[in-house]
Amino acid sequence: MLKGIAASSGVTIAKAYKYETPAIEIVKKEADPEVEINKFDLAVADSKHDIETIKEKATGRLSDEELAIFDAHLMVVEDPAFGDEVKNMITNDKINAEFAVETVANMYITMFESLDDEYMKARAADIRDVTTRIKYHLVGIKPADLSLIDSECIIVAHDLTPSDTAQLDKQFVKGFATEIGGRTSHSAIMARSLEIPAVVGTKGIMETVKNGDMIVLDALKGNVIINPDDETIAKYREKEAKYLAEVVALKAYKDMETISVDGHKITLAANIGTPDDVEGALANGAEAVGLYRTEFLYMNSQALPTEEEQFVAYKKVLEAMKEHSVVVRTLDIGGDKKLPYLPIDPEMNPFLGYRAIRLCLDRKDIFRTQLRALLRASVYGHLCIMFPMIATLDEFNAAKAMVFEEKEKLVAEGIAVADDIQIGLMIEIPAAAVLADQFAKVADFFSIGTNDLIQYSMAADRMSEKVSYLYQPFNPSLLRLIKMTIDGAHKEGKWVGMCGEMAGEPDAISVLMGLGLDEFSMSATSILRARKIANSLSHAEMKELAAKAVECSTSSEVLDLIHSTVK
Repeated sequence: MLKGIAASSGVTIAKAYKYETPAIEIVKKEADPEVEINKFDLAVADSKHDIETIKEKATGRLSDEELAIFDAHLMVVEDPAFGDEVKNMITNDKINAEFAVETVANMYITMFESLDDEYMKARAADIRDVTTRIKYHLVGIKPADLSLIDSECIIVAHDLTPSDTAQLDKQFVKGFATEIGGRTSHSAIMARSLEIPAVVGTKGIMETVKNGDMIVLDALKGNVIINPDDETIAKYREKEAKYLAEVVALKAYKDMETISVDGHKITLAANIGTPDDVEGALANGAEAVGLYRTEFLYMNSQALPTEEEQFVAYKKVLEAMKEHSVVVRTLDIGGDKKLPYLPIDPEMNPFLGYRAIRLCLDRKDIFRTQLRALLRASVYGHLCIMFPMIATLDEFNAAKAMVFEEKEKLVAEGIAVADDIQIGLMIEIPAAAVLADQFAKVADFFSIGTNDLIQYSMAADRMSEKVSYLYQPFNPSLLRLIKMTIDGAHKEGKWVGMCGEMAGEPDAISVLMGLGLDEFSMSATSILRARKIANSLSHAEMKELAAKAVECSTSSEVLDLIHSTVK
C-alpha cells in the first residue's frame, strides 16, 4: 500500500494504465534567430489551437470554473511578456527556440513554486503545462491522447496536467494516482468537478506499479493498494458502494439551513479565488463567500489591474451571491508572493516581512485603487472588506481610515457607495488574537486564518517537511487563541469566521461550533459534508466538549476527546 493525498473523494478498483509523457532532452545550440523565431511563433499558434480544441471538447463535462482554467492557459500561451523574453533570448544569444522557451519557463515556474500559498504554487503547473506543449511542438513530439482510452482503468502518472485531466472520460477512467501534486492543483480541482477519485503526491508509484496491475484507489484516506487479494477487493467494493450512496444522500443538504439539533445556526461559506468560482460555491450550497482571494487578479495580469478591471470582478461576485455576504480580502501579496511587474527587495524571511497590509499601507496608490473598486462594487451585494496580516490596532485603524477617505471622495464624485459595508481583519498573527477584545471595539468582524496562525504560533514553516509534525490544528494552544478571538468579538457583539483549512476539517467542526465560531469558510466541495456533520450535533454538548478541549495538553488528547464524544 502506498500513501498519498486524497485530492478528489471516492473509492474505485480497476487495472492500472501507466501514463508516461515523452521525455524532452533540450540542449543549447547555435541557430539562426529568424528561423527560430518563426518556429516559436508556429509552435505558439499550434499550442493555442490545441488548448482551444481541448476546451471545446470539455465544454458540457466541466463547469465554467474549470473551463476558465483553459482561458488562463490561453493567457499564458499568448502572454506578450513571455513571448518577448523568449524572442529576445533567441536574438541576443543566437540560440534554438526550445532552449529559450525552457529557460524562460523555468524562471517563471521557479518564481511561482517559491510562493508560500498552496494555490499560488499550483499555478506553476499551468505554466509547465503550456510551455511543455510549446516545446513538444518545437521538437515534433506528439504525446499519448488520453481521450482515446476505451476500457476501465486507473491512470498512474508522475503528474497530470489540466489538459490531460480535461480529456478523461469518466465512463472509462475510474480514477488517477500521481507521484506529485496537492489538493489545490488544477488537476485535483478538475477531478473533483468530474467526480473522478484522485490520490496525488503518491511517492514511488511509477516505480512500483506495472501496466495492468489491479489497483484499489481509496481517495477518502489517500491510499493506493496494488494487486489486492480477493478479500481486500470485496472490502473496498463495499466501501465504494457505501460512499456512492452517501454522495447521493449529501445532495439533500444543498438547500438546507446549517443548524444544530438544538437550534443553533452557523453559516457555511466558500473560499474562492476568481469570480468563476462562485458557480461551484452556489452549486454546493454555500451561504456566503467567506474568503475571496483578490491576489489572483494581480497574479493573472501583466501589470497592476486597473480600478475598472477590479470593479468588474468584484461586481460579478457580489451580484452572483445576491443577499449573501462576500468577504473580500484586500491584496495579500509581497514578500513571498512576488509580481514580475512590482519589484520588491529580497528579504531574509519574507513570510514575516513586507507583505499584505504592510505593503498596502506603504504603497497607498495600489491600495486606494483596490478600495475604490471595492466601494464602487458594494452597491451590488453585501460587501465585507477584510485586511490581511494585521498585527496592531494602528495598522487596522490606518487601513480603515483609507476606506472612509475613498468613500468620501466617491460620494463627492456622485458615485453610489453602500452604507452597510463591514470592515474586518484576518486573525492570523498571534498578537492580534491576544488583543482580539480591543480589535473588536473598532472592527465589524474577524476571520481566523488558521494556516498562518498555526505556523506563526508554532514557529514552524508549514511548507517544511522537516517540521511538518508541528502543523497541529488541534493543539490546545491554538484552540485557546481561537477561543480568545471568538470571546473577544462576541463581547462586543461582533461575528467571527474562519477561512483556513481547519474550517472544513470534519473533526474540527464539533469543537469549533462549541467555541462559538459563527461562519465556517472552506472549499466548496467540503460544504455539504460539513453541513451534514453540523446538523447532527448538539450545540450545548459541543460547548462542553470545547471547554474540555482547551484544558487538554496535546493535540492527540484533543482528537481522542472529539472521537470519543462525537460518534
